[in-house]
Amino acid sequence: MTYDNLLLEAEQQGIYTYEKLMPQKLKGLYKDSVICINKQIHTSIEKACILSEELGHYHTSTGNILNQKDIRNCKQEYRARSWGYEYLIPLSRIVEAGQAGIEGRHSIAEWLEVTEEFLQQTIDHYQRKNGLYITYQNYLLYLEPLSICKL
Repeated sequence: MTYDNLLLEAEQQGIYTYEKLMPQKLKGLYKDSVICINKQIHTSIEKACILSEELGHYHTSTGNILNQKDIRNCKQEYRARSWGYEYLIPLSRIVEAGQAGIEGRHSIAEWLEVTEEFLQQTIDHYQRKNGLYITYQNYLLYLEPLSICKL
């Protein structure tokens, strides 16, 4: 899903999204149906990855969770990231990449239009959730190393 598609979806859900100059460490922020994306992020691919997480906050978080020393806030951050991973890269898209003959993390990330870092974080998420492999429809997805086999 492209950045523009995510922006449109956010708008349809009543979420106002805009780009704003923010401290370099802060890539995105969600509060009260408003998402800010750091204007210093230059690629729409990275912006899409950030926006998916911020949409995750809209769907899963409550209150101010900026203090990440509080375990409750850490859990909300994890839920929002997990939501973003599964939304932007559902298992069906990984299978589609395999069906298209795409191999290697770099090529898969490029095909999915996400950063390699986001792809790796998504794979790590699925691995924590499911173990080293997942059966999905008629496919076996090995997560380490990443490979897709038709059953």
